[in-house]
Amino acid sequence: MAFAPSPIPSRTQYVLEAVKHDILTGGLSPGQALVETELAARFGVSKTPVREALKTLAGSGLVVMSQYKGATVRMVDADMARAVYDVRLLLEPEAVRRAVASGAALDEARDALRRAATAEDPAERSLANRDFHRALYLPCGNPLLGRMLDEVRDQAALVSTVAWAATPSWEREAAEHEEILRLAAAGDSAGAGLAVHAHIASFVERAFPEDSE
Repeated sequence: MAFAPSPIPSRTQYVLEAVKHDILTGGLSPGQALVETELAARFGVSKTPVREALKTLAGSGLVVMSQYKGATVRMVDADMARAVYDVRLLLEPEAVRRAVASGAALDEARDALRRAATAEDPAERSLANRDFHRALYLPCGNPLLGRMLDEVRDQAALVSTVAWAATPSWEREAAEHEEILRLAAAGDSAGAGLAVHAHIASFVERAFPEDSE
């Protein structure tokens, strides 16, 4: 899937969005070096916006900055995956429960599932799945709760990108998404929250089983 950025406010934002897209869709692999001069040449900018973009990505947990190694894409291991998904388990089911209880519109969630079902590659499917989850939790009525989930959203997507590369499980997850949407459409806020919890928990247990260590 080619990256086609929309109108951008700055060179830094352009570089940030492009590098983030490559990381979250597997174009850049965990541990891969992010060389400022190479990125600057690729995007036709100076090193300054590249450096600022990488700093921002480091702040969001997608990039690691080292005095000796420079910038690299964050590695994903079981401890990192479980920490990220533990936050989701604590926050996302409750956010979805509140959103459903408030009668929030589900049009964006339905559209995201349609895009995921017709996606031509894993990158497009991954982005649509992220949109599905966000469409369900964001209307929870608590902007702080929404922002907290947004803060771990990119790291969760990185985990799923790595897990999918090893063991594709998107068909099972698509069925779980459909069930979550069915419960939400029926106004079953408690059921939707429980389904989201089971969905998140089963993924990390399947992808990073504790008995494998």
